Amino acid sequence: MKNTQAYIKKNKDRFLDELMETLKIPSISADPKYAKDVKKMAESIKKHLKKAGCDKVEVHPTAKHPIVYGEKMIDKKLPTVLVYGHYDVQPPDPLDLWDSPPFEPVIKKTKLHPKGAIFARGACDDKGQAFMHVKAFEAMLKSKELPCNVKFMIEGEEEVGSTNLYDFVKKNKKKLDCDVILISDTSIINNKTPSITTGLRGLAYMEVEVTGPNRDLHSGVYGGGVANPINTLCKMIASLQDKNGKITVKGFYDKVETVSKKERALMNQAPHNEKAYAKDLGVKETHGEKGYTTLERTSIRPTLDCNGIWGGYTGAGAKTVLPSKAYAKISMRLVPNQSSKEIAKLFTKHFKAIAPPYVKVKVTDLHGGEGSVTPTDTPEYKAAEIAMEKTFGKKPLPSREGGSIPIVALFEKELKVKTVLMGFGLNSDDIHSPNEHFGLFNYYRGIETIPYFYEAYANLKSS
Repeated sequence: MKNTQAYIKKNKDRFLDELMETLKIPSISADPKYAKDVKKMAESIKKHLKKAGCDKVEVHPTAKHPIVYGEKMIDKKLPTVLVYGHYDVQPPDPLDLWDSPPFEPVIKKTKLHPKGAIFARGACDDKGQAFMHVKAFEAMLKSKELPCNVKFMIEGEEEVGSTNLYDFVKKNKKKLDCDVILISDTSIINNKTPSITTGLRGLAYMEVEVTGPNRDLHSGVYGGGVANPINTLCKMIASLQDKNGKITVKGFYDKVETVSKKERALMNQAPHNEKAYAKDLGVKETHGEKGYTTLERTSIRPTLDCNGIWGGYTGAGAKTVLPSKAYAKISMRLVPNQSSKEIAKLFTKHFKAIAPPYVKVKVTDLHGGEGSVTPTDTPEYKAAEIAMEKTFGKKPLPSREGGSIPIVALFEKELKVKTVLMGFGLNSDDIHSPNEHFGLFNYYRGIETIPYFYEAYANLKSS
């Protein structure tokens, strides 16, 4: 990969400029008013795949947002790597908490990124990380060192549950036929401690609506006479966890995987400074389920969180209103063996059961996905291990992450292949939050490492 690495070094400024341009497109999949921008982003990905050297590039329309597919088949006898990523991004709200506009990317130096980081929505999740693969592929192909066939599947609905990707995968198994799936939508422990993600949590995402009176009321005239839906909703949400941080939904833990003491001990060997962790987040101390460390709570244990709550008057000044309705969005991160559909049903039944008689409750299942665990004794994992050791100078640690990539479980079920989760972001990169960023070190290190994965994987498959 000598020529490939030289090509990367020579073209790194262009690689950065091209990423910065894609980050200017507000491809927010959750908000219908950005549908044209999402489509524009898909066309941009198509252009970059063609420029990089794909022989075939297609934009597949779906019921919502398009899927971009590209391929370079150099020899059917060689292994095929399917690269998955997503070009859609989370909404940037609240905008007033951004230090710079979310779709006007800028590079700033920080304590964790002394060489600079790109600040923009999607910088790390997942435009920056998906783009690493396009550039690594370009470098290998232009340098005549591409050792595997490559397929790309980059979608526009990951942030809203990948609903239409499920149908696409099921209907296009032959097109997507491959030996391994490679994804960079995860993180490393830190820039000196590389890691490979071996587990992801699943997700069940719900919206609840609590209705009291049939219209908004004057809080002076009616206050004390009828229940306030916001007050009631807050009490209901508070009851979903007990004083030990245990989720109270009946049956919630019935299928939770029991992780061995040995694996828990290995997990807690990862570098983690509890005080520094809390200080970085601006809290006095960490908090979570009793009996587990922070590293365990954020990876191998399920959670329940209120992601948003609203109702009544939220404008400037005062308005003494007793609202008719209150709403909340609630997500549950799930561990392997927990079914998102089962948990959604359990939650719905429980939430309706705890509603007092003076309110009506509606529960909507927005989307969900399953958790996954990947083995560490496969050629795929070993290839990632070899690649990261080559660029970082040390063997990567296996690590479970708390986030969700719902499509991973589907890949294994439908395509019958394993996934390698070789990400290069940091947990501190503020994905899904204001001031999301991605270190230049991490962006370039990803582009440098990915070719070594192809090389190692091709060698291991041929031996």
